[in-house]
Amino acid sequence: MSRETISQSISIVHPISLSHGKNAEVWDTSGKRYIDFVGGIGVLNLGHCHPGVVEAIRYQATQLTHYAFNAAPHAPYIELMDRLTAFMPVDYPVSGMLTNSGAEAAENALKIVRGATGRTAVIAFDGAFHGRTLATLNLNGKVAPYKQKVGVLPGPVYHLPYPSADNGVTCAEALKAMDRLFSVEIDVNDVACFIIEPVQGEGGFLALDIEFAQALRRFCDENNILLIVDEIQSGFGRTGERFAFSRLGIEPDLILLGKSIAGGVPLGAVVGRKALMDNLPKGGLGGTYSGNPIACAAALATLDAMTDDHLKTWGLQQEEAIVSRYQTWCAQGLTPYLGRLTGVGAMRGIELANADGTPASKQLTQLLGLARDAGLLLMPSGKSRHIIRLLAPLTIEPAVLEEGLDILEACLKQLD
Repeated sequence: MSRETISQSISIVHPISLSHGKNAEVWDTSGKRYIDFVGGIGVLNLGHCHPGVVEAIRYQATQLTHYAFNAAPHAPYIELMDRLTAFMPVDYPVSGMLTNSGAEAAENALKIVRGATGRTAVIAFDGAFHGRTLATLNLNGKVAPYKQKVGVLPGPVYHLPYPSADNGVTCAEALKAMDRLFSVEIDVNDVACFIIEPVQGEGGFLALDIEFAQALRRFCDENNILLIVDEIQSGFGRTGERFAFSRLGIEPDLILLGKSIAGGVPLGAVVGRKALMDNLPKGGLGGTYSGNPIACAAALATLDAMTDDHLKTWGLQQEEAIVSRYQTWCAQGLTPYLGRLTGVGAMRGIELANADGTPASKQLTQLLGLARDAGLLLMPSGKSRHIIRLLAPLTIEPAVLEEGLDILEACLKQLD
């Protein structure tokens, strides 16, 4: 099958061609089976072809395949927003809008905060990833490959160190950098918002320092700055809770959603304080495909499956399996390249590092190939592509999870 018609600017991690999947397993066009620890890069928390999601899609496709909500509202959009806003673990009145993707949710959030504050500057963080559209590129805390050759990006955007026990940046260091930023680079009164991931995805599954999160919330309140939390990858049960910001003891002003919101169907959302979401003029928000009926039906089925009991059980099972196996590998001295275990809950990364602590990027590239040949799909992350991010479906069968970890163990032993 020729790929000459596909842009060569798209980077491919695994040079295979998939044909079908079921829960945490996929098969390529040659019939080879793989255990999927990529999950569509965090999209498939409920696995491939979840029965409830598939049935919802099938039924909705016989009723209404599309209508632009701006032109005439439809029931799936209305029902989903009622359910989704009720699903948000915050104490204030919530409203929101549906988008086509997480990046589009971020773009709309920027419009919303500009309209609410009359300010334009945004503070983001090193290692961040918020999308591939032009405005979100500037929010990303990494140049290569996202910002290369595209010229001046929408702004102004400033970046601060991301404090986490997983990267060694302390709360005090991040607050010191913030103090310098507002002393040297920009007037605090020009800042519209901070945008932050409670657990960085592309950055290497780094969990945000709780003390810093709470200090940041206080700072925003004191200076009339809005706080956007990006839950696009960490949300919908990835950390064992509905959303990862709950562990931080804060409430964001706006929350970005995407990836696992609709069981594999493209959908995103920005939700938050009703007064913020309603501040733009009529027609200031919307989109042709945003909140497509089929995507809404898939999202409703996703919410049906994501009860708190399910999320806790799934998250604990996966966390315990990964942490236990990692601790065993450390005790065994499985490989000299085994670094830190990052993240929280079932959102975990395994760092590969050299003896001097530098990133073992070469070995991670080797590991991707070894694992793929053995029937396991893995995804890299981190500034130096040296951290394996584990994104198996939350619904993965325990035996399949253990089989995947067995393959990972065998491949780690082979690194040179």
